[in-house]
Amino acid sequence: MLFIENYSQIVYSIKLPMKIIGIPLTLLIVLLFFACGSGNQKPSSLFTIELEGNAKEVRQNDALGVSLKNIKNKEIESVIYSIDGNELPLVNDQLEFSIPKLGNKILKASVTYEGNTVEVTKNLKVLASKAPDIYTYTILNEFPHDPNAYTQGLEFYKDTLYEGTGKNGRSFLRKFDYKTGKVYQQIDLDETYFGEGITILGNKIYQLTWRSGMGFIYDLKDMKKLDNFQYGKSREGWGLANDGEKLYKSDGTDKIWILNPETLVEEDHIEIATNKSLFADTNELEYVNGKIYANVYQKPGVMIIDAKSGAIEGVINFGGLSDKVTKTENWVDTENVLNGIAYHPERKTFFVTGKDWDKLFEVQIQKK
Repeated sequence: MLFIENYSQIVYSIKLPMKIIGIPLTLLIVLLFFACGSGNQKPSSLFTIELEGNAKEVRQNDALGVSLKNIKNKEIESVIYSIDGNELPLVNDQLEFSIPKLGNKILKASVTYEGNTVEVTKNLKVLASKAPDIYTYTILNEFPHDPNAYTQGLEFYKDTLYEGTGKNGRSFLRKFDYKTGKVYQQIDLDETYFGEGITILGNKIYQLTWRSGMGFIYDLKDMKKLDNFQYGKSREGWGLANDGEKLYKSDGTDKIWILNPETLVEEDHIEIATNKSLFADTNELEYVNGKIYANVYQKPGVMIIDAKSGAIEGVINFGGLSDKVTKTENWVDTENVLNGIAYHPERKTFFVTGKDWDKLFEVQIQKK
């Protein structure tokens, strides 16, 4: 229906003399309005999705009762439910939430009725199917670590350890011998940048900054800076890892962003969740065999996250490790915390340290 802005347009557009049709103008306008609007009702005025117990969250792979409230008593031909384009099986009025990714979702119902098809939606949280397992650690070795290195990123390339640090005026990228602490090469960031996580992929080193909305790319061989890149929808730069093909980037929210390493475009993301809630504060990252190991910001713990679904499958409790570190007069428990986790593929062990810690620990992780 053509949108008519004022009274004069109405008179001009209908071009019907009132004397001929004998209908008051105001009544004619009302009739025209309802005639034109009857086929354009909002889907939500026709149908709404109702979940068992008025649920606002559900666990992955669980089944939950669902019904479609038929407000106008339309003759419904079919209903298809989906999340993220994945059709959900409906068995005996139970909707099975067998979807690949967790997080804040939109449950959609595509309703076909009387020759028409409309779509209605409902906001929903999809959480992990079970509680995370608890892990502990055994210290295998202790190595020296620079107590002035505010560790933000840690990663092995062959037998050499690479580290990115933070704090304005103290941020750098370096590679060093983890056994002795000897520095092979170091690149200092401009004091305007607060360095964050790093990762190595395809003969390149990628490094984040915190709130500058910018990251850096270096040549792995000589650590010469090759380029900068801008963030997309991600809020800040925190942790960085890779699976051999894609980059994974945390930003302090409940999301981990998946980046194309060539274009640095944030092509996708996963949302981090336990069986009870979504979880933010994911910091430094390490990818190992389909799992993302992630430091928890300001906590002595590391999450084990399924890289496809976002489910927190385990939590490693590193409590007590900081007691083995020499604490200076400037030490602040909420700041000089565990941060930095690197996997050594040949030794099949993890190396962990913290912000301004004077020790680097090689550990074996086992279920408690």
